[in-house]
Amino acid sequence: MVETASHQGPPPQVARPPPPPLGGTRGPVFPPNEQLHQLHFCIHSNPPWPQAIILAFQHYIVMLGSTVLIASTLVPLMGGNNGDKGRVIQTLLFMAGVNTLLQTLLGARLPTVMGASFAFFIPVMSIVNDFADKTFKSEHERFVYTMRAIQGSLMVSSIINIFLGYSRVWGNLTRFFSPVILVPVVCVVGLGLFMRGFPQLANCVEIGLPMLILLVIGQQYLKRIHPRAQLILERFGLLLCVAIIWAFAGILTVAGAYKNAMEQTKRSCRVDHSYLISSSPWIRIPYPFQWGPPVFRASHVFGMMGAALVTSAESTGTFFAAARLAGATPPPPHVLSRSIGLQGISLLLDGLFGATVGTTASVENVGLLGLTHIGSRRVVQISTAFMFFFSIFGKFGALFASIPLPIFAAIYCVLFGIVAATGISFLQFANSNSMRNLYVLGLSLFLGVSISQYFVSHTTTDGHGPVKTDGGWFNDILNTIFSSPPTVAIIVGTLLDNTLDPRRFHDDRGIQWLVPFHHWKGDSRNEEFYNLPLRINEYMPTRYL
Repeated sequence: MVETASHQGPPPQVARPPPPPLGGTRGPVFPPNEQLHQLHFCIHSNPPWPQAIILAFQHYIVMLGSTVLIASTLVPLMGGNNGDKGRVIQTLLFMAGVNTLLQTLLGARLPTVMGASFAFFIPVMSIVNDFADKTFKSEHERFVYTMRAIQGSLMVSSIINIFLGYSRVWGNLTRFFSPVILVPVVCVVGLGLFMRGFPQLANCVEIGLPMLILLVIGQQYLKRIHPRAQLILERFGLLLCVAIIWAFAGILTVAGAYKNAMEQTKRSCRVDHSYLISSSPWIRIPYPFQWGPPVFRASHVFGMMGAALVTSAESTGTFFAAARLAGATPPPPHVLSRSIGLQGISLLLDGLFGATVGTTASVENVGLLGLTHIGSRRVVQISTAFMFFFSIFGKFGALFASIPLPIFAAIYCVLFGIVAATGISFLQFANSNSMRNLYVLGLSLFLGVSISQYFVSHTTTDGHGPVKTDGGWFNDILNTIFSSPPTVAIIVGTLLDNTLDPRRFHDDRGIQWLVPFHHWKGDSRNEEFYNLPLRINEYMPTRYL
């Protein structure tokens, strides 16, 4: 067949422009931001004094819930009466004031309240059970002896934090962190406390649920009515909501709504069922060895050491969240070492003054930084004045300590959620489209919640957990460590992120963003945010800075 002139070959290929990136024409793209721009006052800027004082009082109210809950749970099991419970609350408040001042001045320098820690619940319950079958002249004598044993254990266990901090071991450990690890660790700092949220609120729904709804509507929706209303409700809305619902709970109590209710309902709902006002002294200053000379037992000490290690992990996650919500850069390793070492000194002081449990960074108060958009360090330092005042003048402190716990639980639903969401924000500094990163993040996040929940749900009321060997002290250490979501998340996340092709995925992990903050001169803002006051840096060895 002869080719005709009319036959034409295939049309030439025309190069087409590459398709636009998915979503590129649908809206704006938000670049990563190292600092939140919606803050009204960051870590080193200060609101006017009248506002600062009210905000400081708000921090005091927020931290009060955990203090009252710990004392109300442990003191009756130790044989203490309402008067003993009041004195324990006073001691915990006083030590919170001391430790918060130390940490904001010489430690992390972040606006974090250092409050009572639930991590010590298992070793404390182990001590309580050791003396449950022993014969004492009275229940009060059993309480005092138990307190002396806790005192000695706290003092010795402080060695763990002091060593980890001032030897810089803890800071060197955090150098293995990447944004992929920070996401689950900070997330579970908030999410891991879910049992103190709605489950606690549900103990008195008629008070807790209105508090939650009023806080969300008042603090987020009503503030849009008027610019002046926005300033008041955004910064002080939590206090207003607490006052309204507390008054509502008082009306229900006086009206006899709980006259025929169950004892558990009365404890949760009534404003007069804690008996703190009648049993608290007018004036009392906590002092060293107030319960008597400490009692030392090796089995008790080892259990407390596990709790001391857990508070290091929990505080580290909380410090990263606080830095983000206060407008600061991530805390450098040497700052974390300094803060954990000082936390060990705080633990020593807790034992010296006879606190029931040790100290950790308060997650709820960090959430309050995000709720009010105020991350001022000075506000937190002023809040210690309220801690000292109400710990010394017991009757006045007992008044606010009588706020029903479901009101605090409603507040925690919001504040813990803010901290968890802050953890998610660290993902912007890593490659969120990397399947490797999603695997590490997902497994660390899930196991951090799942493993700890297993250990908590299988821990009996007397403190016995799933690990049951012949060594009680060994059981307490493992049960305490694996009951902590941040500790589990740090273990799993650090192992996975640093063993699954870490060099190949160096850029995907976000290491290049985090490394400059590891060194004092790596970022000019490190010195601005974390420098010690009064030029103390010039007189201290660099290893302790």
